[in-house]
Amino acid sequence: MSQPFELPRFYMPYPARINPHLESARIHSKAWARSMRMIEGSGIWDEHQFDSHDYALLCAYTHPDASGPELDLITDWYAWVFFFDDHFLDIFKRSGDMAGAKAYLDRLPEFMPVHPAGGPPPVPTNAVEEGLADLWARTIPTMSEQWRSRFHESTRHLLEESLWELSNINESRVANPIEYIEMRRKVGGAPWSAHLVEHAVGAEIPDVIAASRPMRVLKDTFSDGVHLRNDLFSYQREIEDEGELANGVLVLERFLGCDTQQAANEVNELLTSRLQQFEHTALTEVPPLLVEHGLDPQSCLDVFSYVKGLQDWQSGGHEWHMRSSRYMNGASDGQATADQVLAGPFGLGTSAARLVTSLVTSMPNRLSRYTHVPYTVVGPLPLPDFYMPFETRLSPHLDASRRHTIEWGRRMGMLDSLPGLPGSGLWDEHRLKGFDFALCSAGIHPDATADELDLTTDWLTWGTYADDYFPVFFGRTFDMAGAKACNERLSTFMPVDASHAVPAVPLNALEHGLADLWSRTAGPMTVDARRTFRGTIEDMTASWLWELSNMMENHIPDPVDYIEMRRKTFGSDLTMSLSRLSHGKTVPPEIYRTRPVTAMENAAADYAYLVNDVFSYQKEIQFEGEIHNAVLVVQNFFNCGLTEALGMVNDLMTSRMREFQHIISTELPALFTNFDLGSEARATLEGYAAELKDWLAGILTWHRGCHRYEESELRHQPAIPPQLLSGPVGLGTAAARLVPSGRG
Repeated sequence: MSQPFELPRFYMPYPARINPHLESARIHSKAWARSMRMIEGSGIWDEHQFDSHDYALLCAYTHPDASGPELDLITDWYAWVFFFDDHFLDIFKRSGDMAGAKAYLDRLPEFMPVHPAGGPPPVPTNAVEEGLADLWARTIPTMSEQWRSRFHESTRHLLEESLWELSNINESRVANPIEYIEMRRKVGGAPWSAHLVEHAVGAEIPDVIAASRPMRVLKDTFSDGVHLRNDLFSYQREIEDEGELANGVLVLERFLGCDTQQAANEVNELLTSRLQQFEHTALTEVPPLLVEHGLDPQSCLDVFSYVKGLQDWQSGGHEWHMRSSRYMNGASDGQATADQVLAGPFGLGTSAARLVTSLVTSMPNRLSRYTHVPYTVVGPLPLPDFYMPFETRLSPHLDASRRHTIEWGRRMGMLDSLPGLPGSGLWDEHRLKGFDFALCSAGIHPDATADELDLTTDWLTWGTYADDYFPVFFGRTFDMAGAKACNERLSTFMPVDASHAVPAVPLNALEHGLADLWSRTAGPMTVDARRTFRGTIEDMTASWLWELSNMMENHIPDPVDYIEMRRKTFGSDLTMSLSRLSHGKTVPPEIYRTRPVTAMENAAADYAYLVNDVFSYQKEIQFEGEIHNAVLVVQNFFNCGLTEALGMVNDLMTSRMREFQHIISTELPALFTNFDLGSEARATLEGYAAELKDWLAGILTWHRGCHRYEESELRHQPAIPPQLLSGPVGLGTAAARLVPSGRG
């Protein structure tokens, strides 16, 4: 049987090493799988299949330094997870039995208690339950409660999100690229593997940094690398033999409208980009994180052991894919392809010989992310035919809110000179009127009272002022320390418990505005609600530091990192959380964390900021020297022209909107049934979906109606101090002051 495409040349900068306990792990894992009834009598595997898959080889490659007993345990986990995958396919995916699949999955969390003292698990009724109960009891005794909770969650995601795959199979639906990346992390199991790395290397991630951006990016880039590589090797097995639809090659085939070989090549480019993002994060973001939290030497060593463990997994996983009979890994006659021969020798112990080719072939794309020329004249971007299925309704209080915005902005100091710089300013009254934030507010909250509309308008005004303030005040002078200090002060104006807080004194318009908004918004909230709302704002302000860091490095972001951070920099969570404040307690908090609700929010957020990127392209690229724009990111990643990049961005917007509609029509009703929600909770979530429809339509209407992105307005700017335009001075800083003639 011929292969559907030739495997591309992979980026793999770390040599694979093999664990010396391989043979004993092979013997142990077969005996264990047989004792769990996974081989004889399961109807899923026979002994030949188990031997040919060689899970012990996978674990010996991915955990080369594990002890013999540890390698046995890890190998048993992987035998179990692959058995679960094949068992679920055979019993539920082939039959399309959604009800049976849900009942089956609902029992599995009972076999992995975070607090074992709560009582014994139920009696296992099949090999999957029996294996999970055995493994959980052998794994958790040496780990902290925090690790158990994280591992429980990732295992639960791995199991439960199989329903998402089954649902798509039943509907013959192929996900869009963003949806696929997000869901593959849960159903693909690599985050689960990352937690097992902590166990294998005997080094837990300190809980104080476990949820930080650098640690999240390490886990996500590791996961994407594992999954995208697997998609390339498993395409033939999944698509042609099993009828699967959850494969990155198929996703890009459908989205780009290209042939399988081109789609495979693009998946490999994305795989390379994610691995290089992993390296970038490990080198530039992790060390400052450890210093910031004052971690002791042992904790720092644990973090670096974890990073090394993830690297070992990537290189080892690749070697296993090249050898396992489970996957497509050679030409149809069993011989290596010409490209594979040119890439270097194959065989046990030869992976290091292919490093030079791997590094050389990846270098051009890596360098291209740092070669963008700021302030390139691009002219106005032709607007595409936006897909918008919802009508905009405008609040009757629009005109009054317009007048309020000007008065509020002036009172907060947003029209004044910048602190310590007489005669300078970010905004003047002409510009603020042209921005017309009240139009946006009136569209996204058409049913708000006059006071509610003013509050939303003021939040939009403050968020945009802050977004303009950071790159001008800190970016042009590369003042990251000042930006961090500014962020830390902003948190002081958002006290969770006002009765115990010492009021800070606002020093500038940014602080005045936030202090005013917090007092008007947080007052009626509970302490927990305030804490959550403050976290949303802090996520947004922290994302501006990420933008500053990229600007200082002239680094165009990796496309997946851009998508996930852009939701924060755009402030989507802030405006959505303002909607949720009115929902009261009619919906259990865990429902907002379910996949359908978060997917609905993410799809809406992505559409909204992509609209913004299209309208703001000239403003950001030509007038501000920015690099955070989806059109530029697509141009850079695909090495294509502006027209092609704009078309891809518009296609992505359309696919996210269609996903948003699909969730509302199909997945929310299923959520209501699965969680047995009452009529009040159902009405609240249906109302929330309607609010997001207004939010989407209102944002597009605002972009079309405001003057913020028109070239004539872009040339009308208040004076910016020369010292902020010129950038830093001193040895080696000349490039930072390059501004085209006539600018400023």
